[in-house]
Amino acid sequence: MIKSSPPHAGLAFTLIELLVVIAGIAIILGIAVPSLNSAFERSKATKDMSNLRQIGTATQMYMNDNNGVFPGSTNTTWMLQLNQKYLSTWRVLESPFDKRPTSETGGATTAISYGINSNVYSGGAAISADKVTKPTVFIVFGPAQASATTVNFQGVGNSANPGVQVVGALSTPPGTNAQGGTHSNRAKINAMCADWHVESMLWSGTGPAFTNATATGNDPDGYLRWNPL
Repeated sequence: MIKSSPPHAGLAFTLIELLVVIAGIAIILGIAVPSLNSAFERSKATKDMSNLRQIGTATQMYMNDNNGVFPGSTNTTWMLQLNQKYLSTWRVLESPFDKRPTSETGGATTAISYGINSNVYSGGAAISADKVTKPTVFIVFGPAQASATTVNFQGVGNSANPGVQVVGALSTPPGTNAQGGTHSNRAKINAMCADWHVESMLWSGTGPAFTNATATGNDPDGYLRWNPL
């Protein structure tokens, strides 16, 4: 007598088939996750550049109203001159790479991710734009990081300490040296120059780089990157 097979007989996965499926999923995730992380980082870098452009636009409007003079009198007061009249929102001053809580108060504890080049100030006063020898090279704004093995910010509003500044190899609240840029494995950082263009540049290297502050054969404008004259 022929026995009939039970329902669903032969449809179950064998252990080997299950392991093959799991291995396939692991391979797909191994390919997809780095791609997603890279896409998220590019999105943050794009937002970071957008913030710098908005800060540059606000600064230009301020300077139009103030005889071409840069805002503030120190590296801790420039943001107060721009907000709220020239900046649409305080959060423009917060980088997407900054993991601290956001705020709209503009108070002493408000996160500030960007710094102004302290060399725009001389003798306690801001210089005028006509003092900048090479606007296409001179960096005015950039992310102001603290010293850490990961991207880290400490600058806050309305506070002289730590305050925020960007000058030479310092992309930091005063007193510490940042260990790299904000993206591309900390190899790159976004910065705004005095002609108000934003570019993503190398953090360091023999050619044009954010931290170069001296003229070299590969970077003849290095000095002018951080010094207006």
